[in-house]
Order: sequence, then C-alpha cells, then structure tokens
Amino acid sequence: MGPFLETLIGGLMTGMLYSLVALGFVLIFKASGVFNFAQGAMVLFAALAMARFAEWIPHWTGLQNKVLSDLLAFVAAMLVMIAAAWLIEKLVLGKLVNQEGITLLMATLGVTYFFDGFGQTVFGSDDYSIDVGMPKEPMFLFEKTFPGGILVSQEDLVAALVAAALVAALAAFFRYTSTGRALRAVADDHQAAQSIGIPLNRIWVIVWSVAGFSALVAGIIWGSKLGVQFSLAQVALKALPVVILGGLTSVPGAIVGGLIIGVGEKLSEVFIGPYFGGGIEIWFAYVLALLFLLVRPQGLFGEKIIDRV
Repeated sequence: MGPFLETLIGGLMTGMLYSLVALGFVLIFKASGVFNFAQGAMVLFAALAMARFAEWIPHWTGLQNKVLSDLLAFVAAMLVMIAAAWLIEKLVLGKLVNQEGITLLMATLGVTYFFDGFGQTVFGSDDYSIDVGMPKEPMFLFEKTFPGGILVSQEDLVAALVAAALVAALAAFFRYTSTGRALRAVADDHQAAQSIGIPLNRIWVIVWSVAGFSALVAGIIWGSKLGVQFSLAQVALKALPVVILGGLTSVPGAIVGGLIIGVGEKLSEVFIGPYFGGGIEIWFAYVLALLFLLVRPQGLFGEKIIDRV
C-alpha cells in the first residue's frame, strides 16, 4: 500500500503542473477559438527570461539580496511576456480576426518558431538553472503507518501547491470578474461580443498576458526541477493530452485532466511498465488522449457541438 500511495501522490503533484500549462491552452482557445501550439515555446521563453534576468539584475544593480533580485527578475520576465502578448495581438491575431481556424493555427505555429529563435538570440542557447529557493530534500510521511514511511519530494509538493493556488485564482478570476464574463462572451461569439461593445483586441491581449503569466510560473517550476534547456518546450507539450482529455473549453477540465494524466503516467510506469520494458510514461498520455478522441472527442467537460441542418 505504501508504494502505491507514494506513486499516487507523486502523480497528483505532477498532474497539477500539467494543469497549469494546460490552462494556457484552454484560455487562449476560449478567447480566440484557436489551439495555441506556441504554449510550450512560451514556457521555455519565459523560463529563459527568468533565468537570465536572475543572472543579469545582480550584475547590473549590485544587489546582494537574492530574494529581492529574484523578485525583480520575475517582474522583468513578466513584463517581457506581457509585451510579447501585446505584440502577438497587434502583429498577428489582430490581423486575422474572423479568419478560418486553420489560419489561426498556422499563425500560432509561426509564433512557436519565433519564440524558439528569438529566445536563443536574446538569452543564449546554453543550459541554465533557476534557483528560487524551493526545497530539494525529500521527506517521509506516515512513518508510523507504513514501514519506512512514504517518500515525498518537498520540491514537487511546493510546486504542486503553487500551481494549485494559481489555477484556482485564475479560475475564480475568469468566473467572477467582469473580464471573465467578457471572455466567455467572446468565446461564444466574436461578432456578437463586438456588437455589444466588448473590445475584442483588449480581451485577446489580456488572455495572452494571463497565458504568458501561467507559462512563466510553469517555466520557473519546471526550470527549477529540470534546468532551463530547450527540451523544456517538449515537456510543456505534455499538456496537449491534458486538454484533449479535459476539454478544450473547460478550466475545471484542465485541472481534472492534468490530475488523471499525472496519476496515470506514474502508476502505469511503476506497475505496468516492467511488463513492457519501461518507457510507458513517455507515451501513456498520448494513447489515453487518442482513446478519448475516439470515444468522447469533446473531452470530459468539453461542450458537445451539435450541428442542425
């Protein structure tokens, strides 16, 4: 029972990180109707910005206080992501209002390669590290209940709690604020939203900025765990099966889907992987997403599309 609970807890913590990245996909899809393939590249770009600003700011300012310099680095990286969101709206999405979905999809692919190339140009192409003071030592829980206790990574636990708090805050923001109501109106019908005075361009900038903020937090967490390297964008794309499973238009779906994928990966790797020679964690999420596409294409919480003739 102990190993099962240990694996289950690890899967839940990983799943919350997947949910954080998936939330960026969902918000942009709800606002613009396009699946943003650039979200993984945004996570990498944001992590690069944070890592490099954390190095540059003490050198530029002479600050010796690491907490303050890291805070300034976070603010600088956030400003970079907001500026990127504004430029994406002005130079890309703003020019493609009411275009076909495939046009918007290709535009996000272009944004992906731009982030990859521009990130290397500005911040460099080496591997970097992010140290924001997250505890690295593991801890043991329930030692009196299970022999040897249950091993839990403190870093994963803190990361999961931060991701859970951010996901909950963003969900509440878009549900209970006027901006959230405007977002839902834009998601339902762009032209109708514009006709009642909702500024579509401003909503898109806000949504891309929020997606950039979630990408920055995800990039800091993943960068602290794995280092800032260009494979980080591929790790972030693990959120693709999450949004397929939970539903492209559902914030709760992103949360539930992330938890299911995280737990499923860990349990399958530990308890099923030995029978297949290992490596099942790499493809498990995509196979599960494929099965859902065959059975329930809209996902667990997605809206079923009904065409009337």
